[in-house]
Amino acid sequence: MFGSTLLDRRSKPERVADQAWQQLLAAAGSAGDSVRDAARSARRNSSGLADDATDLVGSAAEEARRRASLAFDALAGRRPALPWTQFVR
Repeated sequence: MFGSTLLDRRSKPERVADQAWQQLLAAAGSAGDSVRDAARSARRNSSGLADDATDLVGSAAEEARRRASLAFDALAGRRPALPWTQFVR
């Protein structure tokens, strides 16, 4: 009760300023929530893209290792291994 009588005794400009301040705080709070949600969404989406890129780079690295090993063996004079999967069929 005591606080409500103090608020009633303020001048009209003070009440308007207080209402504007409260609206500004509410708008800033909701904007912060929106930004937080957007950041979460972006993090989830970029995580998926990073996983895809990791898979792609990983498979390219495996292929590069395989080719480098074959090139090293060829330079060392070793013959390539027989493709046993073609004979087993």
